[in-house]
Amino acid sequence: MDVVWGRGLSRFSVGDVLTVLEKERSIAYTTVMTTVARLHDKGLLSREKDGKRYLYSPKVFREQFLESTARTVLDQSVAGHQAMALLAERVSEASARELDDLEAIIRKRREELKP
Repeated sequence: MDVVWGRGLSRFSVGDVLTVLEKERSIAYTTVMTTVARLHDKGLLSREKDGKRYLYSPKVFREQFLESTARTVLDQSVAGHQAMALLAERVSEASARELDDLEAIIRKRREELKP
């Protein structure tokens, strides 16, 4: 998915991904084909038949995927305590912009909780 998101590929074949990866390392076509097929099976890619091959398209943006993954990890932590500890650690390293974003989220939630 890093190749797809990083290159902004909106429609691609296994061969397109292979071409990019081969510039970085030696990799077999079947390895890329299996990986792309698994990403399709997991719902990250859609595909359509194009002659004898498939053309794939991303179904989610990188940001959506990362947010979804983070939510899953946080939801599965022990009663949220681990998540809060990690958040506290991350806040101590956050930039001013990240702190502003977090403050806006907290402000919005406080408004939602008002009677």
